[in-house]
Amino acid sequence: MSTFKCIGILTSGGDAPGMNAAIRAVTRSAIYNGMKVKGIYRGYKGLITGEIEDFKTQNVSNIIQRGGTILKTARCLEFKTQEGRKQAHETLQKEEIDALVTIGGDGTLTGARIFAQEFNFPVVGLPGTIDNDLFGTDVTIGYDTALNTIMECVDKIRDTASSHDRIFFIEVMGRDAGFLALNGALASGAEAAIIPEISKEKDQLSDMIEFGLRSSKNSSIVLVAESEVTGGAMGVAERVKKEYPNFDVRVTILGHLQRGGSPSAQDRIMATRMGVAAIDALLEDQRNVMIGIQNEQIVYVPFSKAIRNEKSINRDLLNILRISSI
Repeated sequence: MSTFKCIGILTSGGDAPGMNAAIRAVTRSAIYNGMKVKGIYRGYKGLITGEIEDFKTQNVSNIIQRGGTILKTARCLEFKTQEGRKQAHETLQKEEIDALVTIGGDGTLTGARIFAQEFNFPVVGLPGTIDNDLFGTDVTIGYDTALNTIMECVDKIRDTASSHDRIFFIEVMGRDAGFLALNGALASGAEAAIIPEISKEKDQLSDMIEFGLRSSKNSSIVLVAESEVTGGAMGVAERVKKEYPNFDVRVTILGHLQRGGSPSAQDRIMATRMGVAAIDALLEDQRNVMIGIQNEQIVYVPFSKAIRNEKSINRDLLNILRISSI
């Protein structure tokens, strides 16, 4: 069993509800195991510039209910260069940090994998992204909260939709993955979801129209993933106006509403479990792994698997959505 004297923790990429719960759990689990903790602000950028602070248990008090991340987050082009990563490693040596916990999505884990390999440095990642697109874990930190936010927004939009004879196209996040759009549609009772995984295979809009969209309803709601593949809600709406001019169309883009807000109970619990598991993994001499949850059990997923493998959408849910929307 390995021992570490000082753990560094950072959040990177897009923020996700539950990141603070994970920061809290990592910090307190490390302290419980006799380690020092240093918080690194603004992700990999702070690792390069040395924006680092000693963290005690009180630093993470009263944050489990807060959205966003107290450590801030930022994109960092410098970390994509070998020179930038070398500077980051020098900062870790200067601060006497001997292991790193990173919280973020695909880009964060990609950077962590490269850095760990270049400098033989122990890194454990936590999957923090609302898109739920990381392979090896059933859910990611922030996904459940974002899904609930989408559901609440669509519920409000439906009040207006039911008052007008219109199709509402609602754009949700998910550049490369349709988990939010598909499950958001199921949860909110929407008529359809347009997602990138299926758009690569067939014209979902034509398929929806042919299936009889609005055949038995005065109004319809369709969730659209923001992907370039789908064209986004604006792109889909423009097609409808040209190809089906008899339909009255409206567009709502939820945008960053989906990232904000207090994390749900599920995200708080999962982030806490993952945070504690990150320290357990380091104590077990695990490195270059992402903490995942599969069938309610904690698993260690190699960075290479989490990043390179594509997480599959549950296609049965597409049929369930079609059946339940008639």
